[in-house]
Amino acid sequence: MKLTSAILLAAISCSPFAMAAEPTEKDAISMVEKGVAFMKTNSKDEMIKRINAKDADYVQGPLYLTMRDNKGVILANPVNPAMIGKDLVDVPDADGKLFRREILELAKSKGKGWVDYKFKNPASGKVEDKTTYIYRVSEVTLEAGIYKK
Repeated sequence: MKLTSAILLAAISCSPFAMAAEPTEKDAISMVEKGVAFMKTNSKDEMIKRINAKDADYVQGPLYLTMRDNKGVILANPVNPAMIGKDLVDVPDADGKLFRREILELAKSKGKGWVDYKFKNPASGKVEDKTTYIYRVSEVTLEAGIYKK
């Protein structure tokens, strides 16, 4: 029994779905900038395919890249595909903040930066503080967020 448990534990720890350390702001920036670099040499549609296919460059445990158009419609979401095609700009967070509008305004005015809001953490099932790094690339915005600890 002990050998079986050890083998199972080893298999889980080597799994691409194994949880690493909690992602940091630096990790979020790095993932978004990787997406920006990809889009500079490839099409928006190719980026959408890679994100939605859960490409390992754009999905790393609880950190993942999403894309929305400049009107707010979600174009790519690797962890919640039901959101694709939805315009949720007028749906507030738990405190009533229209954070998606803030994302669009920041993308339009500065091109990149951070937006803070409350969001349900799928790992804990609780509404928690989250911050998302956004970067506008042509007619879309790439985003990656982390839960604050």
